[in-house]
Amino acid sequence: MRTASRYKTKPVGTSDDLAQRDVVLSFLGGQAKVQKTGMTFPQNMPEQAWERIGTNLRELVNSSAWWLGDWLLYGESAYGWRRYKEAIERTGLDYQTLRNYAWVARRFEQQRRRDSLSFAHHAEVTRLSPPEQDYWLRKAEQQKWSRNELRRAVRASLAVQSETADSDQADQAARADQAARDAEVAEQQEVPRLDTSAAAERRQQKVTTLTIELSAGQLDYYSKAAAAHGLSVDAWVTRVLETADRQTA
Repeated sequence: MRTASRYKTKPVGTSDDLAQRDVVLSFLGGQAKVQKTGMTFPQNMPEQAWERIGTNLRELVNSSAWWLGDWLLYGESAYGWRRYKEAIERTGLDYQTLRNYAWVARRFEQQRRRDSLSFAHHAEVTRLSPPEQDYWLRKAEQQKWSRNELRRAVRASLAVQSETADSDQADQAARADQAARDAEVAEQQEVPRLDTSAAAERRQQKVTTLTIELSAGQLDYYSKAAAAHGLSVDAWVTRVLETADRQTA
């Protein structure tokens, strides 16, 4: 006797639809009906319920930015950078937007992300070092700053740091310039002292006049020898005498 087997099948996409519905319900609850193209509300919805849905929508948008960033990072590590082409097709977002999501997610490990602050808050401080990031995010959390308030505070601080750095550089340049001027003055003061010392030494030397009688032939010979050295006769004779003096010393 043949036994017939029955298999239950489920429509394609049902699991995806259920997963999407579960995510939406976890944020919005069951008071509003959500579709891909809109949201409908029951009549006489309490105002507090409407406000809560708005807050949850904000959280949903914020979380989706982190989710997309982490999704992209996983795709990069598992499948390579070429997966960006696939990500653009899957999400409908442009390349630069996806790169921004991934960049912020990469700059903040999940344990450093602050639930009380938006993705945009974190994006404002991505260019800072991790300790600076933590400082400004903690301050924004304590002061309950908006993204724009955080941006203004960070920019003001960076401007002050830049002015301080410029001032320090100007001070260093001024000190270097002053040191160069001082060295130049000291050098100028040293030269006259050396000149004065040399002049005093020359004054102390005894001046002697030497007269040498030469025949016409000797004068002609010495003139030619001096000319060969590019000197006058008296200069040449003086050099010869100095050389002889050094040799006998």
